[in-house]
Amino acid sequence: MKLENLMAAYNRESNAHAKYIAYAQKADQEGYGKVASLFRAAARSEQIHLKNHAEVIQDMGSAPKADIKLPEIKSTRENLEDAVTGENYEQITMYPEFIAQAEKENKRDALRTFMYAKSAESEHARLYKEVLDNLEQWKAAKADFYICPTCGYTVQGKPAVTSCPVCAKPATDYERVS
Repeated sequence: MKLENLMAAYNRESNAHAKYIAYAQKADQEGYGKVASLFRAAARSEQIHLKNHAEVIQDMGSAPKADIKLPEIKSTRENLEDAVTGENYEQITMYPEFIAQAEKENKRDALRTFMYAKSAESEHARLYKEVLDNLEQWKAAKADFYICPTCGYTVQGKPAVTSCPVCAKPATDYERVS
């Protein structure tokens, strides 16, 4: 069951990465530079999640596989609504189920990668909702976001903490994405 969950998570994160890159391009076209920056940051975070999932899959002797299917790229507002829905599903339904299974089976590597992703998805959902509630204020040039390279935790602006609240990686190691 754990490998099945890891493969599902890998596929979902791979699709989210590709989708958010396309959403960023649309946001740039519509003049929402700050929204595009957020989508690029989230795409980088999803890339970290899929890499973490892939490592556990490979350690189990299997090869990670993804079937990338981009949705229709709509307006930036609609793309944000889709992003909120997807992130909420992952943080409220998918990852809690996967975490419970990994705990039951005492699979620490899977548990860690699922916990990392769930925490980051919660923050993505919060950021996307904030943007939706204030979309016109996000119609500006780029913004800086910082991503933890270990767990994918994402913050707007320079981190106000010395270490990642999820994995304890030093905040000085965060990657900047604009």
